[in-house]
Amino acid sequence: MKQGFRQSMAWLHTWSGLLLGWLLFVIFACGTAAYFQEEITRWMQPEVTGASDPVAAADGAVRWLEANAPGSGDWYITLPGKRAATTALYWSPAPDAPAGSPTQATLDGEGNPVAARETAGGFFLYRFHFDLHYMPVLWARYIVGIAAMFMLVAIISGIITHKKIFTDFFMLRFGKGQRSWLDGHNVTAVLALPFHLMITYTGLVTLGSLLSPVPIAAVYQSADRYYADAFPQGDTVERTGKAAPLASLGSMVRQADHVWDGAGIGYIYVSNPGDAAARVSITSAPSSSLDARGQTLEFDGVTGRPLDAGAPKGPAQTTEGVMIGLHAGRYADSALRWLYFISGLLGTAMVGTGLVLWTVKRRLKLPDPARPHLGFRIVERLNIGVIVGFPIGLATYFLANRLLPIKLVERADWEIDSLFIGWSCAFLFSLARSPRRGWIELSALCAALFLAIPLVSALTTSRNLPASLLAGDWIFAGFELTMLAIGGMFAFLAWKLRVTSSLAPARERGRRKAPA
Repeated sequence: MKQGFRQSMAWLHTWSGLLLGWLLFVIFACGTAAYFQEEITRWMQPEVTGASDPVAAADGAVRWLEANAPGSGDWYITLPGKRAATTALYWSPAPDAPAGSPTQATLDGEGNPVAARETAGGFFLYRFHFDLHYMPVLWARYIVGIAAMFMLVAIISGIITHKKIFTDFFMLRFGKGQRSWLDGHNVTAVLALPFHLMITYTGLVTLGSLLSPVPIAAVYQSADRYYADAFPQGDTVERTGKAAPLASLGSMVRQADHVWDGAGIGYIYVSNPGDAAARVSITSAPSSSLDARGQTLEFDGVTGRPLDAGAPKGPAQTTEGVMIGLHAGRYADSALRWLYFISGLLGTAMVGTGLVLWTVKRRLKLPDPARPHLGFRIVERLNIGVIVGFPIGLATYFLANRLLPIKLVERADWEIDSLFIGWSCAFLFSLARSPRRGWIELSALCAALFLAIPLVSALTTSRNLPASLLAGDWIFAGFELTMLAIGGMFAFLAWKLRVTSSLAPARERGRRKAPA
């Protein structure tokens, strides 16, 4: 604290933002894309078109499960809604089912299997932003939780240290080197500052029980008792062994929708299907309220009669559900979801400009800027490999969806692998080139890949951007227009870096000729 409180906060802001900044960039980028995960999945399955009636879809799902998964233990059904056009089914296999039997399926609104390409779609990007990949989920969530803590510290210390942060917001200057990077960092930070604080804090709340186990251990004798209270599932009902047909699931859906004034259905859980002890739990759609947990109605599976609702949720559960709802943004309508998306892009840019600013500021202080020390070179190459390399991986992911053979075994896994292969290649390329050339060439490549996505899609499917615009298919058209916009931004970045690079030698010669 010898340099004063604000200077100490500057040190804290710099290092808390740098140490896990590359991971935070990836988390922000994937979390931002996740606000449109349903729309991304729709684009990645171009064979799926139209909308479905949830009531008819529920009855169709039951018919399919009874015919194709007889004797299965439990059913989990996600119905089509305003954004999704298919019914997703998951079930626990029957006791006598052979190993490796399928446990999931995707149906259309009439209960027929969807003849669409296998893909992880936008759901992978959503899970990747907090579960990562190629590692145990528990480890990943600890790592992401620690990164979120660093992010919160960086935001608060940044507010303290930048005493002119709001003034500088109105002084965006281009072509001024370090000053331009600082202005860009300030603008992207201040413009969506409430969002950055909210999304970071609520992200920590979603991992609260994992990151803060001490309060749970102080009150509960076991973690199971805590989860039973926090997420009550009702009384467990054992099978009776007496066969009984399931009542119309569509009728139960209609009843639940009436109780919730048309709020929509999120998912359905059926226990003991085909047995006299069958129970059906229907949860409201996440888009119906801020509370991400939603409301749940219980039905007797044989008679279709509503059962007692049970104890209402307490204030702590409701608060947690609202925090998660704010973070996930599933309650948002189209306009608010776009605001979430744009704010997320600003957050991603804030992290990226902060990482670049670290190298720009320190290069000027190096004894020989042309021969920086090893630590500086590592940060510089990590910046290129993540800030430009990861978007290249994302573009590769979308292109792989169109270019991989439709019948490829484990096709969804190959799409995901393509993301990391593209990212790794970009990273290795950045190591083989000078930093200046690496920034320019990889930015140009990234632009070309994103701009190619609509063209490749038009060549490999029956749907294209002009036809989608004429048909008013804004899900399909909106995705491809966004790809073009992102490609345009990286094309502008490549051009700007090239112009700045060509001017740098002249500026350097001018400085050498200037009188002392």
